[in-house]
Amino acid sequence: MDTISSTLGMRVVPVTPFAQNCSIVRSRASGSGAVIDPGGDLELIRMAIEESDVRIRAILLTHGHADHAGSTAALARELGVPVIGPHEEDRFWLDSLPQQAAAFGLEPAEVCSPDRWLTDGDTVEVDDLVFDVIHCPGHTPGHVVFHHAPSAFCVVGDVLFRGSIGRTDFPKGDHDTLIRSITEKLLPLGDDVTFLPGHGPASTFGVERETNPFLTRRG
Repeated sequence: MDTISSTLGMRVVPVTPFAQNCSIVRSRASGSGAVIDPGGDLELIRMAIEESDVRIRAILLTHGHADHAGSTAALARELGVPVIGPHEEDRFWLDSLPQQAAAFGLEPAEVCSPDRWLTDGDTVEVDDLVFDVIHCPGHTPGHVVFHHAPSAFCVVGDVLFRGSIGRTDFPKGDHDTLIRSITEKLLPLGDDVTFLPGHGPASTFGVERETNPFLTRRG
């Protein structure tokens, strides 16, 4: 497990043929943690949980696409933990997980019904870890980002990538809304904030502010 800060550890588990960055976050003090975006390949996720010596308390979802949420219902049932997030605007995506999985050739998925929907400004507590919730629509209408302020670290799902941004050609996606989410909600968190995207390597908001072509060519 990688050390993000003195309080937070993380293990990234690429899952599905889309190499989606499922992550396991763990409190370095208590050993409790959460799984974020278990999109598939449950056996890989189980192995990572065991190897990370973490007590999973919850499953957190950034949004409702199948490569991020496809195995959520099965894992929540297996671990006996609640599903938290995303924003309720993504209900239609979670209700269509079986159809999404079939359409994209992913392993079968179940409909997912979160125990708690999230809104902008909420917090999610996983033992002593506290994540601020930022609603960032655009890729999907209910997409949320999890910000661990003490570590200057975010899990951003498919909002922002190193050198790119999320697709907006899905139902209820919108390019202008996505750019506003990034520029008005994420970049103001600070150039030193590191983020893990849903696919590909981590980056910082400062690097993306200066080099991401979707952000630098605005105006």
